[in-house]
Amino acid sequence: MTSWKTTAAGIGAILTAAGMALSAHFDGDSTTVADWGAVLAALIIGVGLIVARDNDVTSEEAKAK
Repeated sequence: MTSWKTTAAGIGAILTAAGMALSAHFDGDSTTVADWGAVLAALIIGVGLIVARDNDVTSEEAKAK
């Protein structure tokens, strides 16, 4: 995780997805349901961003083989 910008964006995407799902689940309205497809997509994007490397980080700085 030497690419702090994409890691921060990934963590933000995961936290946003979790927040939206929890908000829909615990809002007190039984007719409100989370859009699990959108939550799953945001989680996958978040993980992808965490493992991605910033454009301005060299392979040596990212310790790539």
